[in-house]
Amino acid sequence: MTRHIDFDAIENFRDFGGYATACGRGLVSGRLYRSGHHAHATDADLAKLQALGLAAIVDLRQPNEREREPSRRWAGFDGLVVENDILSGQDWVRELEGSPLTAESLVADTLRHYRANVFEPRLVDLFGRFLRSVGEADGAVVVHCAAGKDRTGLACAFLHQIAGVHHDDMIADYLMTNDESRLERKMAQAGGFVERLVGRRPSDEALRAWVQVYPEFLDAAFDEIRGRCGSVDRYLEEVLGVDAALRERIHARMLGG
Repeated sequence: MTRHIDFDAIENFRDFGGYATACGRGLVSGRLYRSGHHAHATDADLAKLQALGLAAIVDLRQPNEREREPSRRWAGFDGLVVENDILSGQDWVRELEGSPLTAESLVADTLRHYRANVFEPRLVDLFGRFLRSVGEADGAVVVHCAAGKDRTGLACAFLHQIAGVHHDDMIADYLMTNDESRLERKMAQAGGFVERLVGRRPSDEALRAWVQVYPEFLDAAFDEIRGRCGSVDRYLEEVLGVDAALRERIHARMLGG
C-alpha cells in the first residue's frame, strides 16, 4: 500500500494502519493518519483532509506552537479536536537559543526529549486522549505535532503496541519519516524556522540529522518506560489510562476481521 499522501503544504502525512498484528486480524487502513501541523494547509489540502472522513484531529503541540502557527480547518468541520493548554516544563526554544546547533547536540537533545516526553504531564494527557479518541471517534483520526516525527512518532508507536503490531514493523513505520524525496524540503523549512526563532541557522549536516528519526530515539523512550513501569503495557494502563475496556474498543474499531 502507498502510505505517504501528498499535500501542498502539510508535511509527512501518511497512513500508519495496514500492518499485520499478533492476533492475526491486522490493523485496518484508512482510519489512522499522522502528519506535521496543518497551519499552512491550502484550500485544496483542506478539501483532501475532509475527504478522508476525519472525525478527530489530535494536536500534540504546545500552546505557544499553536498560537504561532494556528491550524486551519475546512468550513463546517465539527469533529473532535484534542489539544491542551497545560504548560510544559520543557522550553525547547530556550534550549535552541543556548545550543551550539551541531548535529551531535541536536540529536542528543532529541534523545533526551524522548526519555522525558513519555512522562511529561502535558503529553501524558494528550497521548491518553489520543488513544481514547481512536477507541471512540466515529471515523478516521489524524495525530500530528509540528513536524510529525517525534511526539507523533511516540503516539503512533503506542497505538501499534496496543494493536499488537510487531516491533520491527513499528520501527519501519517510524523510519518512514526519513523520506529522501522530502528531505531537502524539510531541511530548508527547519533551517528557516530555527533562524527565525534564534537568529542562527544550523549547518546542512546538522539540519539533516535533526529532521530525521533514528531507532535509538524510540528505543530510548521504551527503555525509560520499562525502567520506570516494568513494561510498556503497564505504562499504557497505569500512566495513559488504557484499561481493558478501552483496549477492546480500539481493537474493535481498528482491527480487521
